[in-house]
Parts: sequence; C-alpha cells; structure tokens
Amino acid sequence: MLALPVQAHEMVPTYPRLEMSHVDGLLKTTMKMFNKRADVEYYEVGVFDEDFNPVPFVTAYNVFKLDYLSHTVFDIYIRAKDRERAVYVCSKSKIRKDSNTKTAIASKICSKFEDKR
Repeated sequence: MLALPVQAHEMVPTYPRLEMSHVDGLLKTTMKMFNKRADVEYYEVGVFDEDFNPVPFVTAYNVFKLDYLSHTVFDIYIRAKDRERAVYVCSKSKIRKDSNTKTAIASKICSKFEDKR
C-alpha cells in the first residue's frame, strides 16, 4: 500500500452566517479561501440546496485565480426568498487542460450555512 499526502484548499468559516446586506432583499456572507495546492490556480464557487442543486447567487467572480499559498476574501449574495433553499456554499478546484502535472484530482470543499432558526 502506498500512502500519498493529500493537499487541498481551505475555505472558512465552516458554518457561515447569512446576514442582511446593504441591498434590500439580499443576504450576504463573507468567505475566505486559502490555496494549499501548488498544482491548482483556479477555483469555482457555488451555492447549493440540500440535494446539491444550484441556488442562484452573486459574487464578484464565480471562477477566480488563487495562487499557491495565497488567500482571498469574497462575499456571496443570495436573495432573501432563497434563504430556506440555500444549504451549502462550495468551492471546487479547476484543473487546467494544459497543466504539465500528472495529477487530475479535483478538490471540493463545502461549508454549511448556519441553522436558519
């Protein structure tokens, strides 16, 4: 058996809280990501319901560049009427087709919104 180290990216908070934004009818949360993978530069963000169906949201960039050992802070906005549907905010590494590395393993990290009660 060969054991290899596993590298992934990090996203916090683990249980983000949706709060009122400066725009009526929109809720906002702030997330922070850290890239621990030297072989990945791009990440995609999404918001999903309990069955991992997409929920509409807005952020500055759905796919963004994040260099190795760098971090970024970004805001996610969802409509107040979608609050009950939104359960997870996830980030997924995007492997480039022209990558010279042999790895083809994508990492996906999900945070679960705090209980709505």
